[in-house]
Amino acid sequence: MWDVTVVLLDDGPTSTAIVPVEVFSLAGVLWNELNGRKPDPVFCVRTVSLDGGPVRSPHGFAITPEGSIDDVERTDIIVVPTSGLEFEAKLVENNRLLPWLRRHYEAGALVAGVCLGAAYLAEAGLLDGRLGTTHWALGEALGARYPQVRWRPDLFVTEDSRAICCGGLYAAIDVSLYLVEKLCGHQVAVQCAKALLLPMPRLSQSGYAMLPVSKAHDDTRVREAEAFLQTNLHVDVSTQSLADRVGLGARTFARRFKAATGHLPAAYLQALRIQAAKAMLERDAAPIQTISTAVGYEDVGFFRALFKRSTGMTPSEYRALFAPLSVRGQPALEGGERTAVAVVA
Repeated sequence: MWDVTVVLLDDGPTSTAIVPVEVFSLAGVLWNELNGRKPDPVFCVRTVSLDGGPVRSPHGFAITPEGSIDDVERTDIIVVPTSGLEFEAKLVENNRLLPWLRRHYEAGALVAGVCLGAAYLAEAGLLDGRLGTTHWALGEALGARYPQVRWRPDLFVTEDSRAICCGGLYAAIDVSLYLVEKLCGHQVAVQCAKALLLPMPRLSQSGYAMLPVSKAHDDTRVREAEAFLQTNLHVDVSTQSLADRVGLGARTFARRFKAATGHLPAAYLQALRIQAAKAMLERDAAPIQTISTAVGYEDVGFFRALFKRSTGMTPSEYRALFAPLSVRGQPALEGGERTAVAVVA
């Protein structure tokens, strides 16, 4: 059996620790029990805190671990949860964790950081020169603090030399099933996912991200161009015409626009259109062709390809995840209440 140690930390969403405990504990167990067979556990799971004492949840309850990190002589897998968004303060508060992680990593353990748990791996030096991910909204902050890490916040799960990271809170599901599949094979992972009514690990966070198209800046002429694009995103407009509109030469305008927004004008317009398309797909049941035309693409095939390249999923797949139940073909009760509906695929 694989030995798994899940660290518990104060103030973080408990799902980032509890989900791995449950997935690993039930792999090889629940599927067998549901099918009248003898359980065949493949992981031995324990929980620890820094000092062995209870940890506090931000939601009003405490969790008591089985022991402290000092009780762990060896382990195959370590899962580090997130400990809240104030990660700089938490890195100081939980600094005892860092040498412990390095010691077990050097002894051969796989070390997985969930969401901002990746910051502990980076702070311990386990991600230096390696691939890592975190929640899509935190990639820029971690990238600035740890420039030596090759951050890919568009991905749900990354693995590089036994250092594993995953995106947001419930990417704890993805990384847990990823490790079940890696260590126990596809069949065990699929059975575990089916027994728990979970999807297999997701690949891309891009479809979930709602990042601002432009970073904050104080270039008034670029702001004027942005305002025009935001209200005319369905119109094809050249860099030259935008430059003329704000009274700059084309090359000067393109340089200032990129410096202020992080995008060239054409890429900025494309990002605006994709954000607008996401909002329409989330809101109503308009045909994909209608949405494509509304955001400026007459060629629906080109729009579909562009949308998938930007989000990791097709427009229809995006709608299936994020649209209201009635749009997705499942009835909703009046007054906004939803009814449970059995859907047969």
